[in-house]
Amino acid sequence: MIRIKEAILVEGRYDSNTVRQVVDTVVLESGGFRIFNDKDQLRLLRRIAQTRGLIILTDSDGAGFVIRNYVKGALPADRIKQAYIPDIMGKERRKRCSSKEGKLGVEGMRPEIILEALRRAGATVESEDSLAANPVKPITKADLFAWGLSGGPDSAQRRAAVLRALALPAHMTANALLEFVNAVGTREEIENILQQFAKKD
Repeated sequence: MIRIKEAILVEGRYDSNTVRQVVDTVVLESGGFRIFNDKDQLRLLRRIAQTRGLIILTDSDGAGFVIRNYVKGALPADRIKQAYIPDIMGKERRKRCSSKEGKLGVEGMRPEIILEALRRAGATVESEDSLAANPVKPITKADLFAWGLSGGPDSAQRRAAVLRALALPAHMTANALLEFVNAVGTREEIENILQQFAKKD
């Protein structure tokens, strides 16, 4: 598995699962066509793109290109890269029938095809030496629970305060916060914010 600097945007969770088995980076989901009506998600993608860069990796069918072109038009051109999978006819194992165009999506691609698509897109591969010396410990749902940001009686209020401190949308879910912080934030940043709250109490 290689680690890359840029975050990757895919269409759905099965695509996300496939990509996460191949590369070590933040993988975000567009939710398909839901992205067209989600201004908060777009703002989030813009911030992530500005901070670490974003690679768009959608299916090779018409719907994938509609999503790709929408995101491409909404984000700064110099902060995004385009990764394309080839047209391969077939059906994913979990599906009863093939897609409308009969093509495999990102979830049906072999690891070497995904890696080649990312390489051609110009993904920034971080060296193995730096990985060994600086392993990144991702923030998990267990961390959010331990910090009182999910699963507790006042979690929504505590999370809202953290969202305000990070200048993020007020109604962001715990999962969305987790996604964002793992993309562009740090464990220390969240812990510092929580310490500030503790001092005020």
